[in-house]
Amino acid sequence: MKEEDLSRIKRYPIVEYLERKGIKPVRRTPSYALYHSPLREETQPSFKVNTEKNLWIDYGEGWGGSIIDLCMRMEGCTLSEAIRRLGQNAPGDGTYSSCNGFAPNNTQPVMAVNGARRLIEISDTLPPHFQEYLTKVRCINLEKAMSFLKCISYEVRGRRYQAIGFANLSGGYELRDDKTFKGTIAPKDITPIFTDRAEPVCIFEGFMDFLSFLSMKEEITNHCLVMNSVSNVARTIRYLNDRHLTHIRAFLDNDEAGRRAVQDFIKAGFHVEDMNIHYKDFKDLNEYHVSCVREQQKRKAQEQTHISITGQNKKSKQVKLKMK
Repeated sequence: MKEEDLSRIKRYPIVEYLERKGIKPVRRTPSYALYHSPLREETQPSFKVNTEKNLWIDYGEGWGGSIIDLCMRMEGCTLSEAIRRLGQNAPGDGTYSSCNGFAPNNTQPVMAVNGARRLIEISDTLPPHFQEYLTKVRCINLEKAMSFLKCISYEVRGRRYQAIGFANLSGGYELRDDKTFKGTIAPKDITPIFTDRAEPVCIFEGFMDFLSFLSMKEEITNHCLVMNSVSNVARTIRYLNDRHLTHIRAFLDNDEAGRRAVQDFIKAGFHVEDMNIHYKDFKDLNEYHVSCVREQQKRKAQEQTHISITGQNKKSKQVKLKMK
């Protein structure tokens, strides 16, 4: 197949494809169409079509992709068969109905089908290697942190994995393993915490920074919010405005993205305390927290060594006195 023909098929509007099958959206906005999933039974609509990018995602399954991926799933056919079937219906002149002339929706994640993370299991118990990573590497107080964490089992391309999970407002999870992996089980969203508490609202970029804050404090008396990404600044601003919260403390990373996010909050009219002045020599709050814990451990070790040496000297003096 020629590349231009494949490109034409991918531009074939998913909403039109679904409409031909008698599937109508529950809700339509200028940026997306929301459906009950055509791939499974459900009572709450969780199947979303980004009508500008012409991509879909089923939040209930964590799968998504192009119209070709959708055709393969719905009609149980191979890639080549899906392309053939769609090619018979996609307009040859590249023109489409006005339903595709929607504004872009850049706030929602879209996962390609072949690389999607499919949620398998959620457990309240973290395996020992995750607990050790949190306590030894990240210096997190597990007693305080465990109520916010899950062990997430998920699948990618038939292979099963596990990660530490941190839930967000829409039922998705931020993922972190004990090595370098960071990811998301869709949908991606913010995580408000301790919402019955006072201003200022403490804003964190990621959940490891929030857990560090939790570990550092005897008691949390403030409303807290984890953005789970600086890409969620606009969503955070809407959340705060809807609740008439005007005073925030920003515990963001010491990088350009973190500084831009602080400026976005200021431009939006919030009274902002930029808290990274307290950890300006560190990448983020967790790195600062780890440094503080390591320093405390070092001092304790030195004190214990001093006590041990002092004790040995006393014993030595006592022995000498007895020998005289």
